[in-house]
Amino acid sequence: MADLKGLILSGGKGTRLRPITHTSAKQLVPVANKPVLFYGIESLAEAGIRDIGIIIAPGTGAEIREAAGDGERFGVSITYIEQDAPRGLAHAVITAEDFLGDSPFVMYLGDNLLRDGIVELVTQFRSKQPDALILLTQVPDPENYGVAELDGDRVARLVEKPKDPSSDLALVGVYMFTPPILEAARAIQPSWRGELEITDAIQHLIDAGMTVDPHIVRGWWKDTGQVQDMLDANRLILDDLDERIEGELIDSRVEGRVVIEPGVTLERSTVRGPAIIGRGSRIANAYIGPYTAIAEDVTIDGAELEYSIVMEGSSIRDLEGRLEASLIGRNVRIARGPAQPRAYRFVVGDNAEIAIL
Repeated sequence: MADLKGLILSGGKGTRLRPITHTSAKQLVPVANKPVLFYGIESLAEAGIRDIGIIIAPGTGAEIREAAGDGERFGVSITYIEQDAPRGLAHAVITAEDFLGDSPFVMYLGDNLLRDGIVELVTQFRSKQPDALILLTQVPDPENYGVAELDGDRVARLVEKPKDPSSDLALVGVYMFTPPILEAARAIQPSWRGELEITDAIQHLIDAGMTVDPHIVRGWWKDTGQVQDMLDANRLILDDLDERIEGELIDSRVEGRVVIEPGVTLERSTVRGPAIIGRGSRIANAYIGPYTAIAEDVTIDGAELEYSIVMEGSSIRDLEGRLEASLIGRNVRIARGPAQPRAYRFVVGDNAEIAIL
């Protein structure tokens, strides 16, 4: 088998993560203080894939280019491919044709996280050499996914979001393809939502008598398309954290698996892991609870946080209640005002959600 290439899809608008994604690509929202996209690049690199194309949208492409660069820091070479509009995963494959050439490739959705990576998957693909290999995982709600029906150790049929699922095996956002997928992507018609669906292209391969093998994922998998998914992924990754304390602790206590990066100051505070505090952050008179990721240059003073993600440059001060299950964007200011009578004052962007309990 020729050298595998990687194709990461990073062109979606991230509408379900607004308002964060009004100003930032959803693939750059951090999980455990690392952009989701970087986990995908690292998974491909770990599997020995050195030539990676990233599909970007006209609007957020520049930000993704700036974050990931030429790939040198990951030990790979990155080529950026602009997709004029999000017209489906199969359309993305066609868009990348010049980059892919006649190489087999791994297609990886840029907002997906796989705990165990894809090394085993690539090994299976290289050794068995099917025309395509798809990742599947058991889900409790298959009607919300593309679902695969198996015939022995082969994929017999794919159905997108079936009303009455005959299987609980959902497609995970990682696929392995050989060049015939390009022909299949060109042969299909757009779906009801006007997109060229990858499930239809794979079904076209099956109908043409080609071999599509399944690979069942046993470790966890997360599609980080919504806020709750981001928080769940953050929890799952923090669960594998190795303790490391490099900042300064003043009258403070750290319990469990916690990472305190260099330049962090902890004063009169408690951090209970698993949790991570990014470089240059200052935590004072605060409690940071489990499953919290605080990015670089964040100030938290007189507040309690738990099960949350706080992005860089933000500050949270003087809150009476605990802030939990929250995703706080970059350079956000949250504080109790000094004015009497006590009142709430908000400046809130489109599609935000605020719960006062």
